[in-house]
Amino acid sequence: MLHTLAVDDEEPALAELAYLLRRDPRVAEVQTAGDGQQALLALDRALASGRSVDAVFLDIGMPGLDGLALARLISRFAQPPRVVFVTAHEDHAVEAFALHAADYVLKPVAPERLAEAVRRCAESAAEPVPEEQPEQGGTAPERTAAPDEVISVELAGVTRFVQRSEVLYAEAQGDYARLHTGGGSHLVRIPLATLEERWGAAGFVRIHRSHLVALHHVHELRMEAGRTYVVLGGHVLAVSRRHTRQVREMLVRHPPTAAV
Repeated sequence: MLHTLAVDDEEPALAELAYLLRRDPRVAEVQTAGDGQQALLALDRALASGRSVDAVFLDIGMPGLDGLALARLISRFAQPPRVVFVTAHEDHAVEAFALHAADYVLKPVAPERLAEAVRRCAESAAEPVPEEQPEQGGTAPERTAAPDEVISVELAGVTRFVQRSEVLYAEAQGDYARLHTGGGSHLVRIPLATLEERWGAAGFVRIHRSHLVALHHVHELRMEAGRTYVVLGGHVLAVSRRHTRQVREMLVRHPPTAAV
């Protein structure tokens, strides 16, 4: 059963698309968004709640962040949803499939054609993820780097896009987290525990109940008066005694390649 997001800036077209998707027995949920920025916020909320979106049915010709630009951002998610373009424009098909689109449906949307796109997404979602097999000798292969992720941040009606690789550390603030980058900080409605789970494969480690740090940005480990500190991007953060051994061992095994 698919959890889907329908995106179109034209209200009648969006309503028709959502109606057709809800009729399909393979679709469990249909969220809607009127533009690319609303779509990114909806995807962020879904990830934060633990109910990720399986497929995005996306118009191309939208003001601001158009469908192709949105699909490029989605492709950088750690686990990107399938993207189906639903558009009146035939001339973007090559570019759409270069972005690994699951399908390309032309408007006006024929119900049977949309059903075919849903079928492709459902079959793709049902494919098992291959498990990593240990090499001969019993040694598991080294984990590959996780793809970068884009976080949308809204402030005073303006949406900015922050790449996970730019984040030095995240700071807990209740049900929110403040992302600190080299250019400032951004408040997002994602608990720190959720970020820890999502970003662990990308080298983010909890050093304190309030701080989640990108180890690849750490360029100094300090020991002062029996306390341990990490230094990154001009910030000095204390490591709790509970996490000190883990942080030191990880930095020794995987030292940063360069100072930030």
